Amino acid sequence: MLRTTRALELGIHPETLYRLRDSGELVQVSRGLYRLADLPPLSQPDLVAVATRIPSGVLCLISALSFHGITTEIPHEVQIAVPTGASRRRIAFPPVRIFRFGGAAFEQGVETHEIEGATVKVYGPEKTVADCFRFRSKVGLAVAVEALRLCRERRHSTPRTLLEFARIDRVERVMMPYLEAVQ
Repeated sequence: MLRTTRALELGIHPETLYRLRDSGELVQVSRGLYRLADLPPLSQPDLVAVATRIPSGVLCLISALSFHGITTEIPHEVQIAVPTGASRRRIAFPPVRIFRFGGAAFEQGVETHEIEGATVKVYGPEKTVADCFRFRSKVGLAVAVEALRLCRERRHSTPRTLLEFARIDRVERVMMPYLEAVQ
């Protein structure tokens, strides 16, 4: 993966990039993001493109649930968390929805994964469940409850860990009755 800004830093002229793209040696993954054409196709091109374009972002909510396999929802956009006060990034493709998290809610529970040479930051399953309860008006309460149930079943998450992240997200009182019901 090569970003246009990195190519410019290396002394590659933009016209050279365009020529390589037009000749078929490079493939444009997203605006300002290229990769060699002879490489095998990406298994998760949307996640790689967004993680490369927004390196400070962390995959969250339904995108993170899907990544961890604890939802039946199909993400129609890449949902990513950025720190409060971060500059706005415009990404035309893939569809991206940005959520602003502050302080410990942004910093805690981050996992780093390698996807085909790109570093992708994703919130862990327990943190993602707490985030879904925090943003239940955006993702739906049914999605949050399903994620809680599947996280307990498939990931063998402990109530203690789930409640720890619920405290960080300030949704402990909201999440507690559902947690007691799925035990």
